[in-house]
Amino acid sequence: MQPLELARQVLTIEAQGILALVERIGPEFGKAVDLILRCPTRVIIAGIGKSGIIGQKIAATLNSTGTSAFFLHPVEAMHGDLGIVDSRDVLLAISYSGETLELNRLVTSVRNRGLAVIAMTGKKESSLARAADVVLDVAVAREACPLGLAPTASTTATLAMGDALAVVLLDRKQFDHEDFRRNHPGGSLGERLKVRVAEVMLTGDRVPTTSPQAPLADALAVLNQANLGAVLVVDAAKKVIGILTDGDLRRLLAAARPITGLAASDVMTKNPKTARPDQLAADALSIMQRHEITVLPVVDAADHLVGIIHLHDLLGKGEFRLLV
Repeated sequence: MQPLELARQVLTIEAQGILALVERIGPEFGKAVDLILRCPTRVIIAGIGKSGIIGQKIAATLNSTGTSAFFLHPVEAMHGDLGIVDSRDVLLAISYSGETLELNRLVTSVRNRGLAVIAMTGKKESSLARAADVVLDVAVAREACPLGLAPTASTTATLAMGDALAVVLLDRKQFDHEDFRRNHPGGSLGERLKVRVAEVMLTGDRVPTTSPQAPLADALAVLNQANLGAVLVVDAAKKVIGILTDGDLRRLLAAARPITGLAASDVMTKNPKTARPDQLAADALSIMQRHEITVLPVVDAADHLVGIIHLHDLLGKGEFRLLV
């Protein structure tokens, strides 16, 4: 068979394997969804070999779409890692043959701990299927491998079933775009800038502040400790009246002014630019670009301090070059 013809055949066989799953989406799938929705902890996913690799991808998809999950290697589990298992977890066990010894030993162990088990297998009469509470049938007519040996169509079908499970759970949990972005803070720059300032700002003790009456030396100590390049000057009502930055300090030194006796209010930049927590991160970045600054105090509608945001919180470490 010619290479292109063989490649097309592989894709056709794998596509047929996925399409065959459509007719099997029924009560068992619904039971699996309900088991996971009722689970107050996590979904444990386990498998050996290619099934294990597919399981790791399914776990990653579940985590990024609002369902807490982790991959547990069956062999490692039997040598101590079972300690991570909670009796309220749900196990999703993946084995096309359903006769993988190490996986079935894990199933026996977690059943003894009271866990519910969902099996994803191509053999509905296998040992794994008999031990499970719910069976998701991922059988394929044949593998795309011409030898019929390498898992190809079967692993593709298993992965697709995992995607179907994750998407239905996403929908049932009403997981939305904002939830997705919160789970992907290291995503592309465009996605990071779609979040609200409140999601990426620093709050609480991580916000460096000082009073206007504080000695300049004390304010500089706060600035150095925070390592943000700025300290916010706030009044008794927690309103931002100024900002003291590394640049202010450089200008003070360049002017050869003595710092003895100076207070924070003597050196600060008054009425600094601010952002609101409900603004888009992109808007905060625009303010920074327009005024050539790297730090913004975040204030509420009454101008009370609620946080601080740095350029790195918006762009990610090492990406400042994008503004140059």
